[in-house]
Amino acid sequence: MRKTRIKREIIIYCSIILGTLLFSLIVQQYFFQPYTVKGDSMNPTLQEGNRIIINKLSNYQRFDLVVLHSPHDQDEYLVKRIIGVAGEKIEYIDDQLYINNQKVSEPHLHKYLQHIPTYERFTENFSTEELVNDGIIPHGFVLVLGDNRRISRDGRHFGLTPVSDIVGEVDVKYWPLTDLKLMH
Repeated sequence: MRKTRIKREIIIYCSIILGTLLFSLIVQQYFFQPYTVKGDSMNPTLQEGNRIIINKLSNYQRFDLVVLHSPHDQDEYLVKRIIGVAGEKIEYIDDQLYINNQKVSEPHLHKYLQHIPTYERFTENFSTEELVNDGIIPHGFVLVLGDNRRISRDGRHFGLTPVSDIVGEVDVKYWPLTDLKLMH
């Protein structure tokens, strides 16, 4: 009697553990995934070692932070910010973002730009015409840049990113705990 009860308890505990692991794998595969930031291309928004949660079900919009497959190695991941979406022409002239010839503010950079001397350029002059003939981002692609424009290797260097290469949107920064915040 006692052996049967012990076996039953072991089976129950093993079932709970396996069920929990299976649930966790399903959630990470299809819904949310943790990621650790590598590099300084997103400073000051995200720093090396920050831990974030990626939402894999997002509809991506301009200025969203996203994790994507590196264009050079599909097993490597990058964190960048979406600057341009399909149907848009993007230009940077004298540190000013223009989308379809209209000035657009980048509020996520204001804090960072305060520390840049006015005579230094933060984002070099750039246009999507350098990436595609008519300069218009085609359907299924986005332009991504790092917030730390001076050192970031991003769409200015590797071109447009297929939306299919985006793993998900950064929803939460949870480490270090003192910096816990929603990223929307």
